[in-house]
Amino acid sequence: MNSSECRLIEILQREGHANHSPITDKLFYIKSQEMIIYHLYLEMKLFLIPTSVCFVAAFFVTPSILFAIFSNVSLRRETRFLLLANALFSDFLYLLLFTTTSMFIVVNHKVPSYVCPVLLFLLAVNYCGGVQTALVMVADTYLAVLWPLHYVRLLPSSRIKKLIALLWFSSCLFPAILFLTLYFTQEPGPCPLELCSLPVILTITLHGNDAIRLFHIFFISAFLLCFSLVLCCYFFLCYKTRETGIWKSILSRATATFLMHHAIFFSHFCPLLLLLIGSLLYINQVIDLETVLCLNLIICNVLIVLPKGVSPYLYGFRYRELYRSLSLFCKLKHNSLVAPENRVN
Repeated sequence: MNSSECRLIEILQREGHANHSPITDKLFYIKSQEMIIYHLYLEMKLFLIPTSVCFVAAFFVTPSILFAIFSNVSLRRETRFLLLANALFSDFLYLLLFTTTSMFIVVNHKVPSYVCPVLLFLLAVNYCGGVQTALVMVADTYLAVLWPLHYVRLLPSSRIKKLIALLWFSSCLFPAILFLTLYFTQEPGPCPLELCSLPVILTITLHGNDAIRLFHIFFISAFLLCFSLVLCCYFFLCYKTRETGIWKSILSRATATFLMHHAIFFSHFCPLLLLLIGSLLYINQVIDLETVLCLNLIICNVLIVLPKGVSPYLYGFRYRELYRSLSLFCKLKHNSLVAPENRVN
């Protein structure tokens, strides 16, 4: 039994097993071992499949979209495409890092104690970067629709580059505060954690002291507040533009864009809401350890990575400029093989 399994067994023993005999202790230990070794590792191996599928899907499209944006002078001067490139880049890095940590667990590779915090910190940085970029994209759409005459003056491409740099700085600052707080407030336990798994660590933090629990609930609530503001802004845009006639047809580009953005943001909003509900239910002892661990695995390995793997395709097919660039990029090799006489004809 490694130290991570020891830590989970210690948590299980806190869940109301104060009065038990040596026989029940042995039976409880066997049950704990069976749950941890069988359910935990088997579920992690199974949940690696959707994570890997989302990473491969993003791997084939995201670099092409980034190349299409930065290789086109007109596209990289537009604010919306710079923000889109930043969002896709942070999502792709998140998928890369999360898939890497998941593969370490599947192959039973022990991550060094100093590498795991770095990986988790980078995951938090890229996730925060994606959330903050989504907020700025909403502000960009809001200004472009409601104040088109002042849009170029308020958000030129030079200012948006500085804003993106500020986003990355703040994305590093908030996780750094969280990690430093956890480092100085956590108490050393008898079982040091060796399993570098985000779902397991999210579960174990619920057994920390009051400061750790407070930060856990606070950051989830902060992300939910951000996504709620995003959804409210888009609904407000729909309300403000209802008299222009762009919403009369369900097949219009405005309606398609509205539905696409709300589908993407809802897919980001729902996992955090489930994570908050699951954490509160577990803290109040409504659900047990196995249930909350399975819920965290579903949230982290499926619900969070799914929009990050699908959104590049939605954005690529939605924007005409990107679709043309991607089509030209895909047909480049085919056109180079066309015979000269066919070109003349």
